[in-house]
Order: sequence, then C-alpha cells, then structure tokens
Amino acid sequence: MDKQKLQLQQLNYKLSQFTTAAQVVPPPTGWLKATRLALGMSLQQLANKMGITKQSMQEVENREKEGAITLKALREAAAALDMQLVYGLVPKDGSLDALIERRARELASQIVARTSQSMRLEDQENSNLRIQQAIEERTALLIAEMPKALWD
Repeated sequence: MDKQKLQLQQLNYKLSQFTTAAQVVPPPTGWLKATRLALGMSLQQLANKMGITKQSMQEVENREKEGAITLKALREAAAALDMQLVYGLVPKDGSLDALIERRARELASQIVARTSQSMRLEDQENSNLRIQQAIEERTALLIAEMPKALWD
C-alpha cells in the first residue's frame, strides 16, 4: 500500500469517529453558555477561572454563539469548565473514500461528455450504455491515480 493510500485509510478511520458528533445540533446560546448555565456557574465565576473580566467572558460567549471564536479561545474556555475541546472534520459524503469517488465521477463525467460531444459532431456518437461504461472506467482510473485535478 502506498503512502497516500495509507494516510487516507488512517484519516478516514479517525474521521469516522466524528460521524455521530456531526449530527449534534449546537445549543442556540452556544456550547459555552449552555454548559456554564447547566453547571450553575455564573458568568463572573467562569471569567475568574479564565483570568478575564466578566465583560470579556460575555464577549467570548457571544463570539462562540456567532461562530467567530478562535479554537484557542474555545480550548481555553473549555479547560476553565474542566472540559476539553474536541475538534474534527466530517466529510459530507460520509467518508473520504465517498468524497473521492464523487469527485472522480464528476470529473469523469465531464471528460466523457467532452469526448462524446466531439464524437457526436463527427457523427460517431456512442450509445448511452457505452457512455456510462466509459464514465465508470474513467472514475475507477481517477480514483486509482488521484490526480490533483480532482480538486479543481
């Protein structure tokens, strides 16, 4: 197994652990405020643990709610709550393999469509079955080669 395939396999496994987490909807107030309130902790108490002012803590909570917080600030706030930040990416297609396959199929369809158009203009049009077979063959080839053009 080549290095890229091994990296892909290992990362795919790691990312698969986040699949259920991706289904969790964040609280409307943001995780920090929701957690703080659930623990019965005041804004001032959390601010004290972080070594910042109450107003600054409120800004941190607002930035998290708006999606404008840095990972560093979120990690620090989580630590002040005796928690840890868990961070990951989840492929919309379910796995990296599925993402690669979708992109390869899209690119293969474009390539085959261009070729098919040229052949149609020369009155040598292929059947729909042959076109689908060509897309499948080109998809498999693109998956095996993983060209950088896959991500253009």
